[in-house]
Amino acid sequence: MSTTRPYSPGERGPEPSGASGASEGVAPAVGAAAGAAAPSVPTDGTPRSRERQVRRLRLEGESGVVPLARDFTRQALHAWDWLPAATADRRAAAEDVLLVVSELVTNACLHAEGPDELRLTCDNKVIRIEVSDRGAGQPTPRTPHRAGRPGGHGMFIVQRLCLDWGVIRITGTPGKTVWAELGAPA
Repeated sequence: MSTTRPYSPGERGPEPSGASGASEGVAPAVGAAAGAAAPSVPTDGTPRSRERQVRRLRLEGESGVVPLARDFTRQALHAWDWLPAATADRRAAAEDVLLVVSELVTNACLHAEGPDELRLTCDNKVIRIEVSDRGAGQPTPRTPHRAGRPGGHGMFIVQRLCLDWGVIRITGTPGKTVWAELGAPA
């Protein structure tokens, strides 16, 4: 785990405020619901496969947040052409993303006051999952990991599936953002 590098190599930095479901350089969908995964259609009509695309979903105060987050992520994966998967490797990569989203959102439900927001960022190499909550705790994989015991597997799964993961805290602000990055399918 890296808690000192909140952004992956290449220093992506935070998105400008107001981004909710559009790619950089892409017009938002007309009539799209707030937080919905808007289609990734460039404003000039030409494909831009290398652009970073961002989707945000407000979860604060919602019920059934884990399936809601999974459905939202599945829609984003369709918009980003990860789904439907043409190969077993691509299908496995998409399933890994859905599993990590489930684990991070579930952890926010169990160990914080519930998730506030799910943010997905994708370029052609990495997908970054961020779940913000108001909890003060520090997520850590249980050590030693005991596969036969119920519970406590979430962060172990995240650690095993992801390229890297960590926690971002902003001084003077309650809560945290837990992030994880997975490699995009080839």
